[in-house]
Amino acid sequence: MKHNILLFSFTLVFVFLFSCMGNSQATKISGSNGGTSSIEVIQFHSEHRCVTCNLIEKLTRETLIEHFPNTPFILVNVDDNKNEKIAEEFEATGTALFIYNPKSKKKKDLTDFAFMNAKNKPEDFKKGIKREVEQFLKN
Repeated sequence: MKHNILLFSFTLVFVFLFSCMGNSQATKISGSNGGTSSIEVIQFHSEHRCVTCNLIEKLTRETLIEHFPNTPFILVNVDDNKNEKIAEEFEATGTALFIYNPKSKKKKDLTDFAFMNAKNKPEDFKKGIKREVEQFLKN
């Protein structure tokens, strides 16, 4: 019995430490200068977000504000029913990061890159996001 209580307590602490609450809706966050852009950067997430997922958001936002202030950054909670259509369009079921051109419908999936670099290599992450956005804008 004592072992079960200890195991249950450990599980609760683990869940609390490695998850966090996210938004319940899509949130559009523009750079500091406002304006328009031919592209958007979209981050999908689930209701419960891990440290890395939050870091991807933070670093992406910082990079966009610094280098592409007119590029909208959009957060989409895939667990919210009103975001079902866009989540299906991008085949996003959890955390995913995309560069997207809403006019041409062209998209670039940066999810693997984001998870590989956000936590241990934040400077590489920012440089990579900058490079990917520049390349996307050229094509």
